[in-house]
Amino acid sequence: MKPHPLRKTCATLLALLLILPFDMPAQSGARNPLTSRSRRVLEKENTELRTLVDSLLLQIRRYQEEIQMRDSIEKEMIGIYGENEGKSAAGLNPEDYSPELTDSLLSVWYLQRQVRESMEGENYDMDSLQLSSKVSDAVLKERLENMNSFITLPFNETVRNYMILYSEKMPEKMSNILGLCQYYMPVFEETFNKYGLPDELKYLAVIESALNPLAVSRAGAKGMWQFMFQTAKAYGLEINSFVDERMDPFKSADAAARYLEESYRIFGDWNLAISSYNCGPGNVNKALRRNGGKRDFWSVYDYLPRETRGYVPAFVGAMYAIKYSKENGLFPENVQMPAETDTFEIRRNLHFGQISELVGIPIETLRNLNPQYIQDIIPGNSGTYILRIPYNFTNDFIAHEDSVYTYKDSLYMNPRTLTAVRTASASNNRITYRVRSGDYLGKIASRYNVTVSQLKEWNNLRGSMIRIGQRLYIYTSGGPAASSSAAQTSSGSSGGTSGTGSTTTYTVRSGDTLYEIAKRYPGVSADDIMKANGISAAIRPGMVLKIPVK
Repeated sequence: MKPHPLRKTCATLLALLLILPFDMPAQSGARNPLTSRSRRVLEKENTELRTLVDSLLLQIRRYQEEIQMRDSIEKEMIGIYGENEGKSAAGLNPEDYSPELTDSLLSVWYLQRQVRESMEGENYDMDSLQLSSKVSDAVLKERLENMNSFITLPFNETVRNYMILYSEKMPEKMSNILGLCQYYMPVFEETFNKYGLPDELKYLAVIESALNPLAVSRAGAKGMWQFMFQTAKAYGLEINSFVDERMDPFKSADAAARYLEESYRIFGDWNLAISSYNCGPGNVNKALRRNGGKRDFWSVYDYLPRETRGYVPAFVGAMYAIKYSKENGLFPENVQMPAETDTFEIRRNLHFGQISELVGIPIETLRNLNPQYIQDIIPGNSGTYILRIPYNFTNDFIAHEDSVYTYKDSLYMNPRTLTAVRTASASNNRITYRVRSGDYLGKIASRYNVTVSQLKEWNNLRGSMIRIGQRLYIYTSGGPAASSSAAQTSSGSSGGTSGTGSTTTYTVRSGDTLYEIAKRYPGVSADDIMKANGISAAIRPGMVLKIPVK
């Protein structure tokens, strides 16, 4: 077997360590050949050698970790082939696990892992630093002016710092991102063009998640476009024990486009619309009121939340780094995602394991192309769902489409397994938050996109007083109140009746969304409820809604 290049590198470094000279104490009575040199020179050389050794040891450790991870993945894939080698129905032949396919899977896995774990660019205090650049200010300013037409920012210290940060201070992370751009950016361009929006908005996904579809923030936002639970539900993304469409690059991008379209209609300015994507329209409106109503980004800059002030400059910095990547010596990491994919509508429960074993598509490929199915299960019994597979497997999938649903269904669709999935999902939706100095319920609720009433209900709080160090439980998927209200029917205590016969009324409960309410009334959509009440998607507990009867 041909040794991996990393193994050769490790061997070379170890050999180098063996021949490095170290200071040894002179034996008693023996003549020291170095006595003619000063002690200061010897100490300096010894320090330099030790520094070199430490550096080499760190490099060896890093290479060994990479080799270990690669061996682990390759061993798992070889094991899968070994298990299925004798199963002719599986269609798994040696060529299915060719070096090209293995490298493709490893490439995607490593790249998303590197982006997820990279700390480049995260240790800078952008409010106080003045970054230096190898590019002159005159050139930076000219490039900024030539970048785009839909959003304009003056060249100042803040914008300059973010341009330098993304283009020069995190080369490894940007190389990973550029590699992923080749696969995901065409998806975003098509989506934003559908809504007539500037396709440069696609770069927001870079600063939101570094193009990682599995990204999860400390506040509970998920996916490439970092939607909180309530916002995602308001824009029609499905979230349950088996599916989280925030992880779906296609559907989450569509929701992001609709959010930005609505924000632009409200503010009439792209900088403010982009700011609202980070902190919400309420905070942007508050900043506008405080600055006297001037509707431009720099007028409201000092009134925006601290984390939002750098959001638009960071967006410009990411866009600059990608558009001028070659000029800054940035080149995409090699990503061998499938050049073409095919889609199938799934209307019955189906496990990735069934597809992988019977059709021959590696399970990691299915996960990479369908990250929204968080348990490897497509819950087709409850609706129609989309499955994406590499185009070269299309004929094989069609050939086995009738039998794939029943293949080992007693193993993959065991009722106990499905129940365990639902139970685990419910417990994973809770965040434990420790109250810090300066916190109050309204501030915490705003941070996690929940209501004060929900915080009180989840934590059995009678009043609004909280103390530093106190632990609060926050449910990112609506919490127990949402699940209990979902069990209510339109004739229950949460709803009323209308005197006209053409409408009924519903009193909003904690955790409700328009889409969940609409599902309880046949033929009624969230848009119908919004039109009937003259409201947007935002609702609050206690609100009485008119529900059209169809």
